[in-house]
Amino acid sequence: MTRFLDATRERFLLAIAANLPAERFIELHFFSAIRQGGIESGVAVIAAHPERVEAPIVADAPEAPDVVLSEAKDLPSDTVGLDSEATDSAPIGDDGDPSSLPLPRMTRERYTVYTAKYKLVQKGPDRGKWECSVVAEADAPLVTVETVVRGVQRRSGDAEEPERMSGDDARDYVLAATR
Repeated sequence: MTRFLDATRERFLLAIAANLPAERFIELHFFSAIRQGGIESGVAVIAAHPERVEAPIVADAPEAPDVVLSEAKDLPSDTVGLDSEATDSAPIGDDGDPSSLPLPRMTRERYTVYTAKYKLVQKGPDRGKWECSVVAEADAPLVTVETVVRGVQRRSGDAEEPERMSGDDARDYVLAATR
């Protein structure tokens, strides 16, 4: 469901979507705008799915499977680095020590954290001038995004909670605004 945004917030969201595909949005946190000396500026923290870059296809390169230790006994010994003499007993590493086997990869979903900033000149000869930037700052689990948002809020001295917009709401709004 889309919600009403003021003209500047809508412009900011559309500028973010022009720099970062809306289908990657998970959540956006908009901080209150600051108005000083005829210039309005604003900040948003965005959590997004990481950009998917396809790995190049390399001819004659065997694909290395991800191995979990509990599944190691079911795979051929050459795919997990076991001795060819290994039996179905406990897996043994190259030096004969089960603890020398590589640890399984612990995959914790990580997201790209972006900061977006805008500056809008409201008075003077440059009235209407708009600048916006979207910068990838880090990759982190989603729970870390909330910590980042709280840190930005604390440093800015903003007593007001930032407005949170879900990725679905943002996508719906962008889609409706661009029709």
